Amino acid sequence: MDYAVIMAGGTGKRLWPLSRRRRPKQVLRLLDGKTLLGSCFDRLRPLFDPDRVLVLTNVDYADLVRQDLPELPPDQVVAEPLVRDTCGAIGLAAAILTKRDPDAAMAVMTADQVIRPPEVLQRAVQDGLRFVREHPQSLVTFGIKPTFASTQLGYIKVADPKVHPGCTNPIYQVEAFKEKPDAATAQAYLESGQYSWNSGMFVWKAQTILDSILRFLPQAKEPLAKIRDAWGTRRQAAAMQEWFPRLPKISIDFAVMEKASEVFAIKLDCQWLDMGSFAALGQLIGGDANNNVLAAKARELLDCKGMIVATEDDGHLIAAIGMDNVIIAHSPDATLVCPIGQAERLKELLDLMERRGATKYL
Repeated sequence: MDYAVIMAGGTGKRLWPLSRRRRPKQVLRLLDGKTLLGSCFDRLRPLFDPDRVLVLTNVDYADLVRQDLPELPPDQVVAEPLVRDTCGAIGLAAAILTKRDPDAAMAVMTADQVIRPPEVLQRAVQDGLRFVREHPQSLVTFGIKPTFASTQLGYIKVADPKVHPGCTNPIYQVEAFKEKPDAATAQAYLESGQYSWNSGMFVWKAQTILDSILRFLPQAKEPLAKIRDAWGTRRQAAAMQEWFPRLPKISIDFAVMEKASEVFAIKLDCQWLDMGSFAALGQLIGGDANNNVLAAKARELLDCKGMIVATEDDGHLIAAIGMDNVIIAHSPDATLVCPIGQAERLKELLDLMERRGATKYL
């Protein structure tokens, strides 16, 4: 059987004060009243019944996820006791699925991306699932056709595209994964046509990725085995508490993808956005005649240009006069006012707040 796994554990510090430790970015209602998580789930619905979708999230977010996805069976939400990066989450999901279905194939998605139109991703996921059924030792990732020379994203170098029977998209051989480049390197990547943005989405057989994790990361063997043995029993919660924290904290790219040999890619030619910052919100929504990005129903701007204004509270008015290139983000108990050019210092601000004991606002 085919399954979908949604990774929904990120916090989104760069969207503070809208996103918080107990209310992450994937459940914010900034996209016409829809959450990023809900949009991700909707993209998968034509391909997977709800009982074949797992959502992995932080234990603090589990109830929020269940509220946001009422169609999802409650026990399909897997609560991680702490963050162990993407390798830990994917290893956990693979352990669960192989116990349920030894022949499971899994499509791994992230909850904080915007992908339009969804049909592009849906066709690619179908192709990926078909490919790994025929080539069960293969690991498939999805590359995004770059639209500019980004220095904030990782890249995948691909070559040797081949058409496979029944697949709409060509399947590329992955030659290398590249970390975030400098500006000149990013421009060279863009001009070569051989590089795609690394989306962090994958398709593979659950047993194949589990075997790969254990091969390249042997210290994960005992924790995943203990959790798998206890899953679905009365010992499940205790095993998660005891063994999940013992998994190494590392990304799946570093742990497996950069070392594995049978790695392939499908390119996505679509609008794709990793919603990790207010700048990304601006790219998604677009600006008005004065280049103001308005993610707020009640707002009044007088002689303002290049602003980003955001709130989920439809009854709260945000007003500004004579301001340029400033973020105003409102939440019930905190408001951010920040020059757009200083937005990268948000983590510095949150660290300062924590040192000063203002943790209730984090």
